[in-house]
Amino acid sequence: MSEYITHSRAETVALGARMAAVLAPGSLVAFTGGLGAGKTAFTEGLAEGLGCTDPVSSPTFAIVNYYRGSKPLAHFDLYRISTENDLCAAGFYDYLDQGAIVAAEWSENFADLLALENPIRVDIQRVDENTRRITIEGVTL
Repeated sequence: MSEYITHSRAETVALGARMAAVLAPGSLVAFTGGLGAGKTAFTEGLAEGLGCTDPVSSPTFAIVNYYRGSKPLAHFDLYRISTENDLCAAGFYDYLDQGAIVAAEWSENFADLLALENPIRVDIQRVDENTRRITIEGVTL
């Protein structure tokens, strides 16, 4: 487990881009952290680092946003998904099976189930308005 401190949104995005460089196809990135912690900013960095061409936005209302690129990224919000059937219906496992990188916000809602997929865990804690404490487990940057 490694811990990083970022002091701006740009630094959080840059850390996500750095992590993208070491992800294998079909990797699951399981995010935890409160509202406004920086999960979407980190995912923006993942998308940049993976060569995705679509703009990144929070999947809160869409459940999943798919970003095309040399290594595609499926960005899920699991906050409003309540059953494994809903997870399947949203295509969660299909994206993994197709080799897309999957970034899942609010992963704690399915912690036991996602543990079976050997996720890379990223916890983002808000220290103050600009500072974030980011803990990454499961991959070395």
